[in-house]
Parts: sequence; structure tokens; C-alpha cells
Amino acid sequence: MDQIHVLIADDHTLFRTGLHALLNLSSDIQVIGEASTGEEAISKAESLQPDVILMDIQMPGVNGIEATRRIVHTSPNIGILVVTMFEDDDSVFSAMRAGARGYILKEAGEEEVLRAIRAVARGEAIFGPAIAGRLMNFFSKSPAATTPVFPELTEREREILGLIAQGETNAEIARRLVLSPHTVRNHISNIFSKLQVADRAEAIIRARDAGLGY
Repeated sequence: MDQIHVLIADDHTLFRTGLHALLNLSSDIQVIGEASTGEEAISKAESLQPDVILMDIQMPGVNGIEATRRIVHTSPNIGILVVTMFEDDDSVFSAMRAGARGYILKEAGEEEVLRAIRAVARGEAIFGPAIAGRLMNFFSKSPAATTPVFPELTEREREILGLIAQGETNAEIARRLVLSPHTVRNHISNIFSKLQVADRAEAIIRARDAGLGY
């Protein structure tokens, strides 16, 4: 069997080093590169053309979900396996919509990680036990309502984006939602990152174009 060429994209050096060491023990897997940001992952995916990318979600600049979307768009032959600490529904389904073939948690055991890499390299879809359980619960429920605008955002983030589009300040949003100013700032930072907007003005335009803020 040909070797599986892997690119590791994660902003934590210690995690990349440990994962690299683990994969080096497998004769059928070769790590051909590492990336610490979403932009770097996109660039190295294009230049190295790995078989599989192990993609973290939370990274500086372009996040892992947006990086996945861009990579799959330009190189659909590359399999993306999300390896993250986030197991919430928003993260899981955003990754799937972006084109990820697999989703496992960083707490996964060595054999689970290796099995997932090999499955993704074969073109299969694979999810860790905790994630598979979430998917089963989701699809066993009654049909959901129409997909909300900006599905990559959490419900709270959409609520805050709507208030931003109404022209409310951070302090006004904090008072209305009974949140600390620090929490509001963190939510807004996540909104900007997920929507790939540079500032408040651009976020307002995106929100109003989608019907929020009226």
C-alpha cells in the first residue's frame, strides 16, 4: 500500500509534535508538513497536496472550518479530518458543511486516530464515538426547522450579530443580554472570525444582507 501523506494543521506546537511522533511510528503514514494557522494550512495544502489534513478548528486568522472550505473547493482530492476539542453540534455540522470527511476529538486514542486517517485516505467518512452519537441523536429527531442564516454561528452569536446590525454598542448588548462586556467582546471576535469579516461595519453589511437587524 502506498504511504498516506499527511499535513498537520494545529496552532499548538506541543500537540503537533506529539501527533507527528505518533504518526512516524506507522509505516503507512508519512507527515509531509505542519501548519500553525489556517492561512498556512491553505498554502501548504496547495503546494504539498497531502492525502489527508488533520485540521484543528480554533486557529489564528482563518479558522479551521473556513480553511477546510477553501481547501476542499480548490483540491477536492484532499481529505480533511478535523481533530479538535470541540464536540458541540455547531462545530460538527459546520465542519461537515465545509467538506470535512471526518471528525474526531483530541482525546481520541492512538488506534482511533490512525484508523480515522486511513479511512479518510480511502475516501470514507468517519466520526469518533462521541461525534457519531451526536449525529445519531440529531438525525433521529423530528425534521428541524429551516436552516438559520449563518449556520456556522451559534444561536447566541446570531443574536449578538442581529443586535450589532441594529447599531447597538458592546455595552448596550451586554446590558440587554445580561452578559459581561468581556463575554460580549469574545462573542464578537468569534463572529468576525467565522464570517471572515475585518470589522464591525463589514459585519453589519453581511448581517443586513441576510435579513438581520431590521
